Amino acid sequence: MGYDIDSMDSNAIFNIGMYSREGFSSTGRKITVFDTTLRDGEQSPGIKFSPEEKHKIAYMLEDMGVDIIEAGFPAVSSDEFSIIKSVNSTATRAKICALARCNDGDIYSAINSGVNYIHIFIATSDIHLKNKLKISREEALKKIEHSINIAKDAGLYVEFSAEDATRTDMDFLIRAFKTAEVSGANKVNIPDTVGIMNPISMRNIVSRIKQNIDIPVSVHCHNDFGLATANTIFGVEGGASQVQVTVNGIGERAGNASLEEVVTGLAAFMNAKTNIDFSKIYNISQAVSRFSGMEIQKNKAIVGENAFSHEAGIHVNGIINSPATYEAINPEFVGRQRTIVIGKHSGRSSIEWILNKNGIKCSEDEVKYILEEIKSYNGKEAFDEDRVINLARNIIKIRGD
Repeated sequence: MGYDIDSMDSNAIFNIGMYSREGFSSTGRKITVFDTTLRDGEQSPGIKFSPEEKHKIAYMLEDMGVDIIEAGFPAVSSDEFSIIKSVNSTATRAKICALARCNDGDIYSAINSGVNYIHIFIATSDIHLKNKLKISREEALKKIEHSINIAKDAGLYVEFSAEDATRTDMDFLIRAFKTAEVSGANKVNIPDTVGIMNPISMRNIVSRIKQNIDIPVSVHCHNDFGLATANTIFGVEGGASQVQVTVNGIGERAGNASLEEVVTGLAAFMNAKTNIDFSKIYNISQAVSRFSGMEIQKNKAIVGENAFSHEAGIHVNGIINSPATYEAINPEFVGRQRTIVIGKHSGRSSIEWILNKNGIKCSEDEVKYILEEIKSYNGKEAFDEDRVINLARNIIKIRGD
């Protein structure tokens, strides 16, 4: 189920005001979602998904409408090869992709895994060429051509990535992508490998590449400066037609661009079309958190525990009267529910909301008493809805009703 803001009441979903879409010209475009949770996400230190977990995540990604699932890196191990082959055999709609370096062994491993989509990469920055690969620029170009030729001869759809693209000399980056295009690549990807871009720079680099090649451009952003989501969205503004993301933004170091943030941001700010069923975002977020052992920070956008929770009295009063006062997104749209949290910042509105919800009638003085009890509570345990109800019922018992 794709999301199309034109067929829905956007004001019932996004409460973002008149200025939020200013400056975006690439509105209404269809964007491909390439998820790399099973590959780049699993490269987070300490994460290892079991075969069963990989299958479950792949199923959930496909079910929510992800277009391309990067299932792994087949040359890593025989187990990795087997799970990629298995995931590929069970997928029904999404394209299953395998990663390969620009070397024959990697590419043949991907071919033998049975996938029809290969993601080939080589580093292009002088930092990587000199210190990691220890080859010249010209040698890198030859490897690009040779590797893509092998994959194309095998009938695969080829996406080529220039690793560390955002620290690569622009003229050479264009040469690398032109070499990939001429060699038969179907798409190129611009990775911000160490997360050093800002949104304006990301838009500009994508725009420059788009001016020099005729095949689609993708972006892959890391979060080292906390800008992965913004950089990805601005990459689309620059002309990218595909985003590479991970669920919950998991990935190496500070992680990758977060699937849930990117697709929701594209829909809200650019009216971009995707095949994503937004109502399934929260469930897959929770599943990936369990399987990875990585807790979701409470204040994380879209999927964090606090994203749609309200405690401060003035906020709760506004939410009760009109959710748009303090919510930029309708929580049901992304599979969430709003929560009223009870604590020292609560006001009368919170207490009255809970009592009315549970059919309990208390006087103004009784509500005031309950609120005073809550504000004087110094324990660490949450003062939840049940405790409010019990306080109210004890008051009712005392007055003899």
